[in-house]
Amino acid sequence: MLRHNFKNLRIWQKSMDLVDLIYAYTDDLPIEERYNLISQINRSVCSVPSNIAEGSGKRTSLHFGEFLTTALTSSFELDTQLLICKRRCYGSSKKLEECLELLAEVQKMIFAFREYILNNEIRTQNLNS
Repeated sequence: MLRHNFKNLRIWQKSMDLVDLIYAYTDDLPIEERYNLISQINRSVCSVPSNIAEGSGKRTSLHFGEFLTTALTSSFELDTQLLICKRRCYGSSKKLEECLELLAEVQKMIFAFREYILNNEIRTQNLNS
């Protein structure tokens, strides 16, 4: 039995919403960025829910926490790539702002959930000592 069914986790659901939003945004980017920036953005955004899902199947909360950290760092990479788009005036500024807002929300959720998971692991270890 999974300790965390990733499909039921709000952070996974919100990060999947982010994937949809980002893919819609990158559809409007310059075609010459297809194999560079667009590809990087799409890989980064897909990494977020993928790492949440992968981590949910790990044996311990500490391992899950590591995958949440990877999801968070992928989100920071995505943040940078979106800010590059902003500086270059790529795509719809309205869609970009929506992406950045949802990304900030997802980052806060991942950080809070990671802290919750890790703090519970520490409490459990202290009780078992």
